[in-house]
Amino acid sequence: MGKLNIVGIGPGNYENMTIKADRVLRSCDVIIGYHVYVDLIKEHYPDKEFLTTPMTKEVKRCQIALDLAKQGKTVAMVCSGDSGIYGMAALIYELHSECITPEIEVIPGLTAACSGAALLGAPLTHDFAVISLSDRLINWEKIEKRLESAAAADLSIVLYNPASSTRPDHLRRACDILLRHLPEDRLCGVAQRIGRDGENRRLMSLGELRSATVDMFCTIFIGNKMTKEIAGNMVTPRGYRYV
Repeated sequence: MGKLNIVGIGPGNYENMTIKADRVLRSCDVIIGYHVYVDLIKEHYPDKEFLTTPMTKEVKRCQIALDLAKQGKTVAMVCSGDSGIYGMAALIYELHSECITPEIEVIPGLTAACSGAALLGAPLTHDFAVISLSDRLINWEKIEKRLESAAAADLSIVLYNPASSTRPDHLRRACDILLRHLPEDRLCGVAQRIGRDGENRRLMSLGELRSATVDMFCTIFIGNKMTKEIAGNMVTPRGYRYV
């Protein structure tokens, strides 16, 4: 009987992949995923069969994985970060529906909110919201409402998918929304290419973030009222010192 594992591989470097994810990938017959993610892990599993589909072919990718598992193979669908956070887990369950076979298991991974926060310091020690700025699968009006609500609640905010070639101004638009509620000097951070060649980080104000150069390999952090810079790190205290 086949099995489909939906595997979060973390930010991209082998050291930040979980032991369980590595064990599952070593035990499977086929590894399938978006080509960028497959390329990140290929060298560690040279004896595996690899399959890829391009961006926007997520349904086809998941259906191929399900079909292979139905044929009796042990399959791993790889996702960057965590497989259930902007990953393929929900789509596979939707396609699988109420079927009993093949067996499905979700293998969690380190999402960019965690790995990016570690790169910047400790910006998420208190309550926070994670919002994607991609409007490919959701309309911008809903994204705007979520940004407004998170800012009004004084949550620390993590922004995924801040810009692309087809969405060059989404971060600027998001900052304009946040600036309706937050001061221009609110501390922010950019974590870029987390766990990959060219990894870097930047701290700046929300006003500066509005015109910052970012891409799809960036994760954005907007602090709350308590967030401050300590020795070049972005830190949001939880309040332990004052209890």
